[in-house]
Amino acid sequence: MASFASDNTAPVHPKVMQALIDANSGNMPAYGNDPVTEKLQETVRMTFAAPQARTFPVFNGSACNGLALARMIRPYESILAHRQSHINNDECGLPEFFTGSKIVGLEGDHAKLTVASIGDLIETALGHAPHTSRPKVISLTQSTELGTVYSLQELQALSAFARTHGLYIHMDGARLANAVASLDCAPADVVAGVDILSFGGTKNGAMLAEAAIIFNPALAEDFAYIHKRAGQLPSKARYVSAQLQALLENDLWLDLGRHANAMAKALRDGLIDRPGVGLLHPVEANELFVSLPKATADRLFAKGHHFYNWPNEGPDAYRLVTSFATTEDDVNTFLNDC
Repeated sequence: MASFASDNTAPVHPKVMQALIDANSGNMPAYGNDPVTEKLQETVRMTFAAPQARTFPVFNGSACNGLALARMIRPYESILAHRQSHINNDECGLPEFFTGSKIVGLEGDHAKLTVASIGDLIETALGHAPHTSRPKVISLTQSTELGTVYSLQELQALSAFARTHGLYIHMDGARLANAVASLDCAPADVVAGVDILSFGGTKNGAMLAEAAIIFNPALAEDFAYIHKRAGQLPSKARYVSAQLQALLENDLWLDLGRHANAMAKALRDGLIDRPGVGLLHPVEANELFVSLPKATADRLFAKGHHFYNWPNEGPDAYRLVTSFATTEDDVNTFLNDC
């Protein structure tokens, strides 16, 4: 039975697995000095039209976020993020552990921050200095934890605000492929104004591969020390880099993101007109948040379908997540069993 619990439940994409096999030949320099990682550096620069970008492969997304934030902030400063953000809710305090800093969770429709909400917080914080931590980083998740996507106009407004107020922008891109595919734009457009990107591979066909991509050259200095000290510098980095290289080559990552998004929309279209079903947020990437009658949810669970109740969105709320491995048959089976 297919799983709609998370895109983390999907297998490794065959091209990623083949890339690992291809990398597993002979001896290569360690700690990222290998030709596979060197090639990845250039591929990332071309993908994001960022000739000065530096890429640091890591094992998982939580560590990637923590490392990125640790380079951008001091303990008496704060990170502004949405209340629903992964760094605020789902990383067991790892960003605070890495940074010694406070995350300030803000409201915003559909898990998106706005200039207005951030501006009000900054004015209050600075007006109470030094008793309140000084805001320094805006962390944006793209696509968001509720399956929505920041538009390019929203990103531009947030970036301009950050520059005006001397703030850094961190982007949690665990599902960046889904966001870029949804916007149908160049990857460079989505990261314009971003200082450090946590680039996700694991939710999109990799085995275990993420990367901190630093676009702000001033922040690249000394990052290698943070990378190492956090235990995220792979000695055999070629195996992490090979996965990301395989995803970026020929835009495979975007093809996989488009497919996952299409399956989410097919699921939405099949559910939306059914009695008792409500759509809680726009479906703009590969996650759906819906309200289901308890009898319907119980029937689906009894038939072996895997998905999560999502009580933060209401007692009858559920999350459904599609992936590159989701098929039309998977969607149709789920809909037929509703």
